[in-house]
Amino acid sequence: MSKKQNDGVSRRQFLRGSALTAAGTTILNSGLLGQAESPASTAIGPDAVSITMRINGKDTQLSVEPRTTLADALRETLHLTGTKVVCDRGACSACTVWIEDVPVNSCLTFALDVGQRNVTTIEGLGTPDHMHPVQAAFVEYDAAQCGYCTPGMVMSTAALLKSNPNPTLEDVQHAVRGNLCRCGTYPKVFEAALAAARKGA
Repeated sequence: MSKKQNDGVSRRQFLRGSALTAAGTTILNSGLLGQAESPASTAIGPDAVSITMRINGKDTQLSVEPRTTLADALRETLHLTGTKVVCDRGACSACTVWIEDVPVNSCLTFALDVGQRNVTTIEGLGTPDHMHPVQAAFVEYDAAQCGYCTPGMVMSTAALLKSNPNPTLEDVQHAVRGNLCRCGTYPKVFEAALAAARKGA
């Protein structure tokens, strides 16, 4: 009985084709087939570079290494220590600041990536003498325990009220879903945020 011919690709043909493809890719990546000049490198560092950042509405010049996070630039270089660094990996949101009114984790943002965008920190939101309504509500409703998460909670809830002046409880819960409070003060945070909304924050 004669053996039936297989019309498909044999394993040997497949392996031979894969090897040729890999070799071709290696040649292309090594630049042997293309003689065009590569663009000039825009890499900077590792030494510190001078940049201008707009912090709380004011242009500030500072010198940072390319690896410097926004959180470290704020705390270590500009001494704006209201922004807290707790987990340093974006898991707790204690370091929340606004970039163009959008809450971000400053421990995950490189200072060099901010560019000309405005950064608002807890210090720029209000002062002890002239508190933002959310800050005042956090004091009134005792929404702080150890205090490490408080600046991030305030920034997240204030951002919510800026975009949604009449939030529901679910809206507040959603706004602070990334903010970790190890003391478990969430009910007081929710009360404070809703009270600030009622007062027209």
